[in-house]
Amino acid sequence: MGKNILEGVKIADFSWVGVGPITISYLAQQGAEVVRVESSKRPEALRVTPPFRGKTTHVNRSAYFANFNANKYGMCLNLNHPKAREVARRLVMWADVVAEAFTPGTMAKWGLGYDDLVKIKPDIIMFSTCQQGQTGPHASLPALGTQLVSLAGFTYMTGWPDRAPAGPYGPYTDIPAPYFAAVAILAALRHRRKTGKGMHIDVAQFETGVLFLAPLVLDYFANGTVAGRMGNRCRHAAPHGVFPCKGEDRWCFIAAYTDDEWKALCKAMGKPGWIRSNKFATLLSRKRNEDELERLIAEWSVNFDAYELMQKLQDAGVPAGVLQTGEDLHNDPQLKHRQYLHQLEHPEIGLHCYDGLPFKLSKTPSELKMPAPLLGQHTEYVCTKLLGMSDEEFVTLMAEGVFD
Repeated sequence: MGKNILEGVKIADFSWVGVGPITISYLAQQGAEVVRVESSKRPEALRVTPPFRGKTTHVNRSAYFANFNANKYGMCLNLNHPKAREVARRLVMWADVVAEAFTPGTMAKWGLGYDDLVKIKPDIIMFSTCQQGQTGPHASLPALGTQLVSLAGFTYMTGWPDRAPAGPYGPYTDIPAPYFAAVAILAALRHRRKTGKGMHIDVAQFETGVLFLAPLVLDYFANGTVAGRMGNRCRHAAPHGVFPCKGEDRWCFIAAYTDDEWKALCKAMGKPGWIRSNKFATLLSRKRNEDELERLIAEWSVNFDAYELMQKLQDAGVPAGVLQTGEDLHNDPQLKHRQYLHQLEHPEIGLHCYDGLPFKLSKTPSELKMPAPLLGQHTEYVCTKLLGMSDEEFVTLMAEGVFD
């Protein structure tokens, strides 16, 4: 096997919360050397967000923060201190990529905007991500992904048609954006290698979220159709939903998009008499009688273990899947086989589980080798070993509050 594909790439990670840290964690797992910059004056939001190991609240015990920041060195830098900004500029000189996820204008306020960075290092690549991008009438509006799911249209379409919008759980738009961002950074690194020129990457999380609703957006453009809430149903399938199984709160998803899948489902159910009714003869008739169809299938599905039912239906050629819990995922044989979940020993959390990359490169496999840093854990190492600062200078700056 070859070396990690990003070995030798250096990243100064000023980002926070979700999209920025997740993006850079992907690159860190492929060998990039990353310095995560924080401040004890205003701890990163995820450091004070549960779940906490042992339910003990502390900036070093958030499993949420830990999962997004493995393989990174951690340093504290109080950017409101003039001398801290000088240290930040030295970090820019060291780096190939600078990442940030603040409201537009924040980095420039510290003298660290893209126009400032290119004066320090002309070929620097700057990656900026925020809710609505660096330009436009709403660029300066602050928000988190929990609000952006509504702005991007997901909340309006999630729930039951006769009830208020329910919305997807959590900041859904934080999940797709890092894939676009990571690829953009890789493209910028390739461009710099070929031309010697850097660039400023602007990833608007609003736009990456809307992209995942493209068919519905296009349907409105083409037909004036405004997509609404449909619960678990789908216009092109019947059944299409979750059905109860044996045990408390156990469910299996079942769908039939084609006539062949419907026939396979009927066979798997033992061809009960009700399937011969004209009410269920075609997709259109099944859609018209979907409430009754779901009730009849539920009366059958509840007699099976969820995993047993999934296997039975998949073997028959019917789309089906267990609704897995967090506990189920930790015991999932497929995830175990592909070593998706990794365990690392964290100084305060202890043995902790980390997500791996959701893809595998045959010649340059990813590595999770270092747990997320404690707040400021590597400040001295970064300053003296990576930036070449003398011990005397480091101690002086520390005494002046630069590393708070």
